Amino acid sequence: MSEALSLLEELATVPDPRSRKGRLHPLPAILSLTVVATLAGCKSLDAIAQFGRDRGTALAHALGFTRGKTPNKSCLSKLFRRLDVAALEEALGRWILGRLQHYGWDAIAIDGKTARGSADGDLPGVHLLTAYVPAAAAVLKQVRVDAKTNEHKAALKLLGVLPVGGKVVTGDAMFTHRDFAQEVRDQGGDYLLIVKDNQPQLKAQIQAALHDDADFSPLPA
Repeated sequence: MSEALSLLEELATVPDPRSRKGRLHPLPAILSLTVVATLAGCKSLDAIAQFGRDRGTALAHALGFTRGKTPNKSCLSKLFRRLDVAALEEALGRWILGRLQHYGWDAIAIDGKTARGSADGDLPGVHLLTAYVPAAAAVLKQVRVDAKTNEHKAALKLLGVLPVGGKVVTGDAMFTHRDFAQEVRDQGGDYLLIVKDNQPQLKAQIQAALHDDADFSPLPA
């Protein structure tokens, strides 16, 4: 198994959208500060900037800031408006996956949620479909669910970029479809999905298959 890259090494792969002139801080250092501050509970650019100031030069040097100072809110705001978000998510996903490979894990939970605070007036909030690894309490991948599609179709796209082989993929009744299950199996994984009354034929087939199995102990109604 290859050596997992550090957070700084993974973040160094994210393209820097700024021109070379006037760069006060290295991009990997800014991104590292953002990750560390977010893990510490910071939920705004103000809080991230304050987190860096409060911890002074020791943290600044540890994260790679060459001037011994961390960026202010204005610097963070200008950068994040131009940053390649997909590239950042890919880097973080690889970092998390590298950590998991050393500790072992066997389950991926697929679920969709609307990002808190993302709604703006009449505009709906950003709906994201995530692949969550309970063993690490972390999201491996996520895709945005467009208004013109649904979670089921987005999940098929998500499965195409997940390390499903040898894992159990779980999900709610939204994903209980033949093509979803087949995609998991084609990639060498297993699935655990929910069947509700809106799929009466499938539910009846499962009940019939398990009814006469002496080794099967049904849950109470």
